[in-house]
Amino acid sequence: MEQENKVAYRKLIAWQKADELAFQIYRATKNFPSEEKFGLISQMRRAAVSVAANIAEGYTRNSKKDKVHFYNIALGSLTEVEYYLDFSLRLVYTSNEQHQLLVKLREEVGRLLNGLARGTKSKWQGTRDKEQVTRIKEQGIRMVLLFFLVSCSMFLVSASAAEAATLYFSPSSGSYAVGSAFSVAVHVSSADQAMNAASGVITFPQDKLEVTALSKTVSIFGLWVQEPSFSNSAGTINFEGIALNPGFTGASGKLITINFRVKAAGTALLNFSSGSVLANDGQGTNILIGLGNAQFSLGGAVEIGAPESVTPVELTGVPQAPKISSPTHPDPNKWYAASSAKFNWNTPKDITAVRLLIGKIPQAIPAITYTSPLNSKEITDLADGIWYFSARLKNSAGWGGVSHFRLQIDTQPPEPFIIKFIDGNETENPRPTALFDTTDSLSGIDYYKIKIGEGDFFSIAPEVVKSNPYTLHSQAPGKRNILIQAFDKAGNYAVATEEFVIKTLKEPAFTEYPKELESGSILMAKGESQYPNSQIIVWLQRENDESKASSVRSGQDGKFTFVSGERLRDGIYMLWAEVVDERGAKSGPSEKLTIAVKRPAFLQVGTWAVSVLAVAVPLVALIILLLFVVWYGWHKFSIFRKKLKKEVREAELALHKAFNLLKEDIHEQVKMLEKAQNKRELTAEEEKIIMQLKKDLDDAEKYVRKEIEDIEGVVK
Repeated sequence: MEQENKVAYRKLIAWQKADELAFQIYRATKNFPSEEKFGLISQMRRAAVSVAANIAEGYTRNSKKDKVHFYNIALGSLTEVEYYLDFSLRLVYTSNEQHQLLVKLREEVGRLLNGLARGTKSKWQGTRDKEQVTRIKEQGIRMVLLFFLVSCSMFLVSASAAEAATLYFSPSSGSYAVGSAFSVAVHVSSADQAMNAASGVITFPQDKLEVTALSKTVSIFGLWVQEPSFSNSAGTINFEGIALNPGFTGASGKLITINFRVKAAGTALLNFSSGSVLANDGQGTNILIGLGNAQFSLGGAVEIGAPESVTPVELTGVPQAPKISSPTHPDPNKWYAASSAKFNWNTPKDITAVRLLIGKIPQAIPAITYTSPLNSKEITDLADGIWYFSARLKNSAGWGGVSHFRLQIDTQPPEPFIIKFIDGNETENPRPTALFDTTDSLSGIDYYKIKIGEGDFFSIAPEVVKSNPYTLHSQAPGKRNILIQAFDKAGNYAVATEEFVIKTLKEPAFTEYPKELESGSILMAKGESQYPNSQIIVWLQRENDESKASSVRSGQDGKFTFVSGERLRDGIYMLWAEVVDERGAKSGPSEKLTIAVKRPAFLQVGTWAVSVLAVAVPLVALIILLLFVVWYGWHKFSIFRKKLKKEVREAELALHKAFNLLKEDIHEQVKMLEKAQNKRELTAEEEKIIMQLKKDLDDAEKYVRKEIEDIEGVVK
């Protein structure tokens, strides 16, 4: 019988699902990198097995208190599993499909285990109360025993108070007009004990309040078991989150902010219908001892008035209600940041007085009388909120109908907010996920404008941000700033900035490749990457040609094989690669490898011979041509020389002949003068002529002879 009780836990659906969760996690972690053997693999498996093991041990315990204790430990281990699952997805150790399957199974185990723990705890508390009543009845009311019990109780209270936590609202009271908006924050106080998780269900009167938004800004929770949610039809708000290690210790830890809008007058109570605060003690001990509440007085206008309306009168002959317009706040349905307003209306000639009023009541009857027939009015320094301007005209027949014009003023920017990145400010994910959200208690958030780095602003709707987290567009590696502007419906805005870094992936590496190839061969190279099932972009470039890219995928082990799509020509090639994972994250280029592609040896000899002949044949032909030109030139020169000699001989003979004739003529003249000398005495002038002629004849003969000798020397 005892053996049957020990294995009866196997019939628990919670244990069966926890056992399946452990089995699936063991299967999933088999594919994790080997370096995680003593890290994430060990911790995930330990936490997963701890869930099923503690359910089994708790079920076999006889004490209800012990059962609850072990079930709480199982819940703590289950929270660890949740974090490990999310972290392994961020590291791309699990696929999206695998992660969703495990998360769904974990959530199912959580629901079953919570139900099992609550049921056991309620039975334990009921049993404990009955036993205490029985014991008191049996022992009777004794003063000494009563004093002893009171002392013990005070000791237990003081001991537990040191590890107590409460959930409360801030503010817990206030007065608000119908149609106005206000915010209430949910806080946890755990001054003496670090807590790491809290949950709660809040109720509110759905006929008097409606939730417009929930904000997680400045929350101590870094991880949400489920997104905060609300139901205006049921009047409930749910939240459940985790403060990551080392947890939170303090008197005012903000969990969420609730933005309400007042629907109707009355009293609104906020209460916790359930809640829990778990200690960061590794056992998931619930240290919650108190749940606060809040009460708000709702009054003022019953409802927001129409943008423009008329309150008619039944008297005849009185003026009609004036048509009111505003150049500063033209659209009654829009919000404006201007606190000064101007109103215009037409004033007929028979108007003798005007009554005006501005206030918070939509259908108010104006009471301030102006005896001059005004047709405009300017009002300055209006407070933020919804206002109604009313106007009424009077003629000799009496006061006419009343016109009402609504204007909405909001001069304050939205609440300050911060930007958080789920993956941290430095990540390899090219599409980082950012958490940011804010509220505007009056006009509400209209849209967000985002600017990343040097890029342009782009807008997103607040509904997109409500579905946090918001994923940025794909970003290139590097450091940049993100600037977010939150605009309310009046055009006011709040700004938040943050810096983030997109890191490059580790480059792939080629492990096998040929350094030399024959021309016409197919190139095959092998490599490996740290990122399994990723895209590998392989680049191949021949000398000065353009580089060509090819895509291959790495296997589960990160290895890949590249085969060129065409045969390679001879030349020098460069080979390198980049990796792109399934998120779009990229690495830098790997080291460039050199591959020489050459022709076969016999083709190289033939090519050499052709190359030599291609040079030798033209060279020989050039030499022959040169020799022919030289011979032809010499031949022509020889003919010219012979002809020149002949001409020189003829010139020489002609010169001799001419000189001899000149010589003979001069001698005749000299002889004639000499004969005249014999007959008479010559004059000094005649003697001088004779001497000069003889001298010139001798000089000419010497010069002609020398020139003829020079010409003969050149021609020989």
